[in-house]
Amino acid sequence: MKNKRKIGVLIGSLRKESYSRKVAESLRALAPENMELEFIAIDALEMFNQDFDDEGTVPESWVRFRDLVKQMDAFLFVTPEYNRSIPAVMKNALDVGSRPYGYNAWDGKPGAVVGVSPGTIGAFGANHILRQSLVFLNVPAMQQPEAYVANAATLHDEHGELILESTREFFRSFLNSFSTWIDTILNNCRAPRLFICQRMVPGCAP
Repeated sequence: MKNKRKIGVLIGSLRKESYSRKVAESLRALAPENMELEFIAIDALEMFNQDFDDEGTVPESWVRFRDLVKQMDAFLFVTPEYNRSIPAVMKNALDVGSRPYGYNAWDGKPGAVVGVSPGTIGAFGANHILRQSLVFLNVPAMQQPEAYVANAATLHDEHGELILESTREFFRSFLNSFSTWIDTILNNCRAPRLFICQRMVPGCAP
C-alpha cells in the first residue's frame, strides 16, 4: 500500500449542521486507505493582523494552526459561497497560515477544492476565487475532476448518510484522483506536463 498521506480538511462554514460539513464528513468516510483526512478547525483563529507577528504577540491559536498546517501533506478545502465569494473565515485561515513573510506553511503542498451549495451552481464562484489565492500561496490545486456539489440540502438523510449511490461514487472518484494528484506533486516533481518547478516542491531538483 502507498504511504498514508495526512490531508488537512478546512471547512468554510461554521454552522454546526452546515451542508459543507456534511459533505466533508462524507468525504472523510469514503477516503481511500492511503489517505487520512483530519479536520482543521478555523473558527477560533483571531483575524489576521500583521502587528501580532511584528510585535511578537502572536496569538496561541495562530501558533497551533500554523504548526498543524505544517504537519499536513495536502489540503482539501470544502467551502460554501457567500455573496459570490469565499467565507471570511476561510480567507482568514489562508492569510494566517501564509505569514509571517517567508514562512508560508502552505508552500508546495497540493490541494483540492470542493464547492458546496444548496443551489444549482455548486458554489462555482467561491471555488474559483479560492483557487486564485491558492495560486499565490503555491498550493498546486487539482484541476480535474472539479467538484461543484449542488443541491446540497438533498444529499443526506436524517442520519447524515448520503442518499444516492451516484454521489458516493463521484466522491470516491474525486478522492482517488486527488490521491493520484498528491503523489504526482510530492513524488514525481520532474513531470514535464505539470511544469512543476523546484520552488513548488522544496528540495526537488528541476
